[in-house]
Amino acid sequence: MDFLAPVDPGEARLRPTYATVSLSRLRANLAAVKAHVGASKVMAVLKANAYGHGLEAVARCLAPQADAFGVALVEEGIALRSLGVENPILVMGGIWTRQIPLFLEHRLTFTVPSLARLADIEQAAAAHGRKARVHLKVDTGMERIGIHHYSATPLLEAAARSPHVEVEGIYSHFANADAEDLAPTRLQLERFHEVLGFYERRSLKAPLRHIANSAALLRLPETHLDLVRPGILLYGVYPFQAAPRTVDVKPALSWRSRVVYFKVVEPGNPVSYGSTWKSDHRVRLVTVPVGYGDGYFRALSNRACVVLRGQRHPQVGRVCMDQMMVNIEWNEGWNGDDVVLIGEQDGARVTVEELAQWAGTVPYEILTAISARVPRIYEP
Repeated sequence: MDFLAPVDPGEARLRPTYATVSLSRLRANLAAVKAHVGASKVMAVLKANAYGHGLEAVARCLAPQADAFGVALVEEGIALRSLGVENPILVMGGIWTRQIPLFLEHRLTFTVPSLARLADIEQAAAAHGRKARVHLKVDTGMERIGIHHYSATPLLEAAARSPHVEVEGIYSHFANADAEDLAPTRLQLERFHEVLGFYERRSLKAPLRHIANSAALLRLPETHLDLVRPGILLYGVYPFQAAPRTVDVKPALSWRSRVVYFKVVEPGNPVSYGSTWKSDHRVRLVTVPVGYGDGYFRALSNRACVVLRGQRHPQVGRVCMDQMMVNIEWNEGWNGDDVVLIGEQDGARVTVEELAQWAGTVPYEILTAISARVPRIYEP
């Protein structure tokens, strides 16, 4: 799997479209989360190329602070181990049986969602003469992976007596922690606690209990338990527009390009594919070398704004694969001008949350969609 490595700033800027990631902001965001949750451990979630920020650089940056890392794929875990990362690494996604030896070889922690998967892991660990570290996954209302809460006891019993399995943790995942109505989320938490009663009833020490994602971390202190799993919050983006700002974080990523062409467009002349936009008066348009091939969604066409010379200007016409046009009306604008896609310039800004709203999606998709052909530059 190809993960983005740090790029030399001079080399990266050979292309006028690039993203800048502030490592100091990442560290400060993680410190703010740790301060907020007190005694709870923090698992920094690095899936999807660290939410588009670059797996290698983010892992190196946060390894001294994070109690553990969470990833979605075994390949991501292997990549972290190849960097020399020694933090515990939980692979949270479902796995294929043939991948089990890779977990054992690279000391990755399994998610166990069923009795059948537990048996596979126990058998493989015994054959390799190793002990498998696992977190049991309980489905309390997500219906993705995990054993149903109402039938979890047999899995907990089997895991407790498996000689080649060490149950390090047990967890669930909220489906609606970002919703206005928190009743379904509280019901999921109640179900999780009912499952956890297994350990008390048998006088067993409970493993690490965790269920809080970024939204729950911000809104429901009672969900923090032994460990929390912040994802998008680590990167300085709140999980939904109305999220309470109970943890002060700042965006770590900015995305910029430059003007590569300038023209005057006469009234009535349509712009870009499909002729979806035209002006009723003479305007100046600039062309910016970024498009949906870079992760700047076609759905942003005629909806988004960028910042140029400290002012917001609308994107017009269909976003193309590699280019898009911006209407600067009759303001000054020239080839080489800096164009802010995400970030701030002279007091004007465009946020990830705004792009998500304009595209009809969520901030998670905006960040993770920024493609590998956009160089990342890492600032200390």
